[in-house]
Amino acid sequence: MPNWLLPEYIQDMLPDEAWRIEAMRSKVIELLRLSGYQLVSPPMLEYAESLLINDSHDMDVRTFKLVDQLSGRTMALRADITPQVARIDAHLLNCKGVTRLCYAGSVLHTQPAGLMRTREPLQIGAELYGHGGLESDLEVQRLLLQALALIGVEGVHLDLGHVAVFRALVVSAAIDAELEASLFTALQLKDVPALRDLVSGLPAQVQSSLLALPQLYGSTEDVLKRARKLLPNNAAVQAALNELEQAAKELSPLAHSIGIDLAELRGYHYHSGMVFAAYHAGSHDAIALGGRYDDLGKSFGRARPATGFSMDLRQLHRLLPPVAHAKVILAPHKKDTALLEAIAKLRMQGHSVVVDLLGDTALRSELNCDRELIMQNSAWVVVELKN
Repeated sequence: MPNWLLPEYIQDMLPDEAWRIEAMRSKVIELLRLSGYQLVSPPMLEYAESLLINDSHDMDVRTFKLVDQLSGRTMALRADITPQVARIDAHLLNCKGVTRLCYAGSVLHTQPAGLMRTREPLQIGAELYGHGGLESDLEVQRLLLQALALIGVEGVHLDLGHVAVFRALVVSAAIDAELEASLFTALQLKDVPALRDLVSGLPAQVQSSLLALPQLYGSTEDVLKRARKLLPNNAAVQAALNELEQAAKELSPLAHSIGIDLAELRGYHYHSGMVFAAYHAGSHDAIALGGRYDDLGKSFGRARPATGFSMDLRQLHRLLPPVAHAKVILAPHKKDTALLEAIAKLRMQGHSVVVDLLGDTALRSELNCDRELIMQNSAWVVVELKN
């Protein structure tokens, strides 16, 4: 096999993609900085137990593992940055009030997360710690939608869900962990026949409620109306529905459309409240994910209310329309102080200037230049490049 071949679902980023993704990253990070979020940069490699938390089977199978030659302990290459940021909040910063953190970096997956996805996503996101109310959920959801708009992703559909609905039904019927896991799987697949078999021994109201969840998706008004009719009138369920209603109302100006899916339990062992996912017509998979995860910090000795979002810049790049190549100015290769000063001045003004080291006119097209620096009337000036 040629040594220049890369593993499956691992790709190089060539200049056009790399420059555009860097511009996207800069825009999102600047938005987060202006919103009060502090940038952190956790390591790519940690001890496995720090990354594989909350007994998440999905995270375990997605994570590359190796043995540390210094300690003999199992280490892992991060498949998600959120647990690392939770560790930083809980153990290193140790603030008592609200903490806002953001990040951008590569993660590695043993398997691609979806169709046409890379195993090396470039994850960017924001996390808010120390506030358990709807206000912080709305803050990160607004930031997500603003970030997508800022980098040029239009026509975004936002799906809202709430794991507290399913959890309240599980608790009310004292469902054991094994059955809970099976119900979770059936709901994620919207496998109604399997779900019907699983709930057969449960109380009638719990049966009907669990069987209703796969059908409770669609437009906000319709889903909430049917949910309030079909689901039990207990405090946890009604509080969750009220939160979803308010979030949909307040976020509607920022999204192309908003829906609710009460069977959406993505990251159920990870999240503890409202969850959300952004979708786009150009992608088979969600283009951004987030939600509340109040118990995550417990693994590091300090549980704090928390909510956040993340997205993959490499996935988002494919949704953007192509752009024309940025043109640059061609400068001759000469030992001339005035020429060097002219080049420096142009670069300070934001122009790209490339020095023609080879001086071969046949190769100028590779330099992507449309103008050149020439000497006119004893001064270096920029003119249109002649073919």
